[in-house]
Amino acid sequence: MLQCPVMSTILAIETSCDETAAAVVRAGRHMLSNVVASQIDLHAPYGGVFPEVASRAHAEVISAVVAQAMSAAGIDYADLDALAVTQGPGLVGSLLVGVNFAKGLALATGLPLLGINHLEGHIYALWLAPDFDRPAFPLLALIVSGGHSELALMKRHGVYQRLGGTIDDAAGEAFDKVGRLLGLPFPGGPAIEKAARGGDASAYRFPRAKTDSPYDFSFSGLKTAVMRAVTVQPSRGRNQRRRGDERKVALRDDVHIPDVAASFQDALTDALVTTTYRAARDFDAQALLLTGGVSANTPLRQKLEVALDLPVYYPPLPLCTDNAAMIGAAAYFRLRAGLRSPLDFEARANWRLSEDVYA
Repeated sequence: MLQCPVMSTILAIETSCDETAAAVVRAGRHMLSNVVASQIDLHAPYGGVFPEVASRAHAEVISAVVAQAMSAAGIDYADLDALAVTQGPGLVGSLLVGVNFAKGLALATGLPLLGINHLEGHIYALWLAPDFDRPAFPLLALIVSGGHSELALMKRHGVYQRLGGTIDDAAGEAFDKVGRLLGLPFPGGPAIEKAARGGDASAYRFPRAKTDSPYDFSFSGLKTAVMRAVTVQPSRGRNQRRRGDERKVALRDDVHIPDVAASFQDALTDALVTTTYRAARDFDAQALLLTGGVSANTPLRQKLEVALDLPVYYPPLPLCTDNAAMIGAAAYFRLRAGLRSPLDFEARANWRLSEDVYA
């Protein structure tokens, strides 16, 4: 079994989607560096992440990002105890850039390498927050981002029970799609929250979807309801294609974008809060860990704090979105358990947190 010093220092790499990130983390709690190279400007013209563009951009900057993280931490590779990298889930092309780079470092340095679940990394972003007091298990984790909307019960380090998740669009994906529909900048989450501040959340009564499972989410219908409420719906001719129709939609003249943004945001956050409240009650959670990019949404934070009779924790804003420090924090607890990944492990585009991440 690996010996894990209490103050183990880990270099972590994250390339699951559109952020090239590297960080040096000590003892799972202290960030010595945290470098993120954003691709927002590259993907803004598409209104979402373009996978081939993302993987190419990762390959171009990853070496410089890792070097910057090491330099900012003021250490060299002889000071490290392990390496960590996001193994999945995510875009497979993006994941492969980080995984292959980390494998090369492991071969060159002889350091143990840990493949980390990206969703678990988001949870461990909380361990990097200065005011996080590590509440007693079990903990309920709500992970909401552009690619994920998951509810999981964290029974102890490395042991999770997946309770539910989105059956279609993720919460952040719905923000992006509605933002694009309204002509707002990418990413949609911050843009919609900003627009909603001047709007009336009761102007539209958008649906709160019900699912077969009490702990699942669904946001596709909400997105469609917004589209139908605010766009001109042209009549369809006999010879028009019913599928794959690339007609551009046009907003109705009477649409007040702040009202739409506020009403949409209210419906989406209501759905998240209602389902999370139900899970917290049914599984006797001691605290809620709110994490992922959408955890930066202020109305969501406020609603959860009012609805739940238990502590609600969320990361500092820089740690809400994808970063490598959270991967390093998760890796510390895996290393502490005496584990390492074989160098022939593969990137996993799909990897649910319900699986034993310490296996």
